[in-house]
Amino acid sequence: MKALTWQGRREVTVENVPDPRIEEPTDAIIRITSTAICGSDLHLYELFGPFIDKGDVLGHEPMGVVVEVGDAVTQLAVGDRVVIPFNIACGHCFMCLRGLQSQCETTQVREYGSGAALFGYTKLYGQVPGGQAEYLRVPLADHNHIRVGDGLPDDRYLFLSDILPTAWQGLQYAHVPDGGTVAVMGLGPVGQFVARAGVHLGYRVLAVDPVPERRAMAERHGASTFDLTDDIVAELRELTEGRGADAVVDAVGLEAHGDPMIAFAQRAAGMLPDPLARKVMDTAGMDRLAAVYASIDLVRRGGTVSISGVYAGDADILPMKTMFDKQISLRMGQCNVKRWVDALLPLVEDPADPLGVMDLTTHRVPLTDAPLMYKTFQKKEDGCIKVVLQP
Repeated sequence: MKALTWQGRREVTVENVPDPRIEEPTDAIIRITSTAICGSDLHLYELFGPFIDKGDVLGHEPMGVVVEVGDAVTQLAVGDRVVIPFNIACGHCFMCLRGLQSQCETTQVREYGSGAALFGYTKLYGQVPGGQAEYLRVPLADHNHIRVGDGLPDDRYLFLSDILPTAWQGLQYAHVPDGGTVAVMGLGPVGQFVARAGVHLGYRVLAVDPVPERRAMAERHGASTFDLTDDIVAELRELTEGRGADAVVDAVGLEAHGDPMIAFAQRAAGMLPDPLARKVMDTAGMDRLAAVYASIDLVRRGGTVSISGVYAGDADILPMKTMFDKQISLRMGQCNVKRWVDALLPLVEDPADPLGVMDLTTHRVPLTDAPLMYKTFQKKEDGCIKVVLQP
């Protein structure tokens, strides 16, 4: 089959690789009909080479049709149309039963002290072949699927694999009071859905991003948007009676704008020999925290900062005095996809499309064009906000 493979920093190629096969009786094989490039994939493209092997298949936002099931699979049949959540969970361990599928104790990657295994996402998360491919092996398939109907296009459902539940969880973790104000830092795909879900739930949404096309998209769905300027925190405080927002969702992550010295250190670590680079990134890794710092400054006293963007540093410095003095609550973590499906599935199937799932994809291309679209997406060129690949 054809699959997108990692070959080196800023180098991904479509190659012919062996077709996946049933390895355990709990597996299923999916023929991919649509798969997307996630902002998290750009971290692999740029920074996490020490944790990837040449030829690894990327991607963790797929959907498709079941073509084969293992002998122990009871909840799926050949021909079923399914979305595949990006985290791989058993559904019955201590963590899964508490709605924490991203911490599944059956698939936790204990070698690296990580949570549940993920599709297409480095040794840190199990090195499981991903879904930017023609076919995908799905472990523990009875739990790791979302069955959907046949009457609506893929785009109605595809984003249930990651970014829509990630945004929904970020907003739920933010604990916005009824009719309150939530600020959204970053209007990439997750930030877009945070803003839309906030509007849908009746919140006042103030969203920040330096890219005009991203601001324009959010405005179409009811958010008030602002450029990323040096005085953005002061500007938004003025709009909230000087207090700041009730909650802030950081939808940016470790490659935020700003902090050129840490950006240089991130690149330098990635150029070390892999064993040394892994050690450095594991123990002394630092993130560009401009979005976190701005969120802490912007949230009102007693408010909540909810982090949906991916961070990976263990040597990051947070302003603990300010956080303590302002009595800030901090929530974060990988999304527990299956936890939110019951709330989200009716919204994506609603003819009114209240979360605008049909107004997010800006580029739809064949899988063979994936290398070009990684570059375009990373550079935020050509109005690129969300790329869907079709094998």
